[in-house]
Amino acid sequence: MIIGCYLPYLVLKGGRTALLLIPAALSLAFFAWLLTLHPTAAGRVYAAYGAVYVSVALVWLRLVDGVPLTFRDLVGAVLILAGMAVLMDKAI
Repeated sequence: MIIGCYLPYLVLKGGRTALLLIPAALSLAFFAWLLTLHPTAAGRVYAAYGAVYVSVALVWLRLVDGVPLTFRDLVGAVLILAGMAVLMDKAI
């Protein structure tokens, strides 16, 4: 999913070719399709995915963009993942 957001960023801010919007759209469509495969309500799965997305975005920030994570970044990621655990416990 992050690629579906990163490629448009490259087009808009990085001056890259608009052809990158094609794999971006395919990536987002694939993600939406995957949500429909889970037996739990898609909204709950999407909420849980949001926690993973935020955490992966922070990893991306550190590894790709080279920005050091702050204590608040780490605490926020832990809180979000804990919230996801609470949501998904009900679904299991």
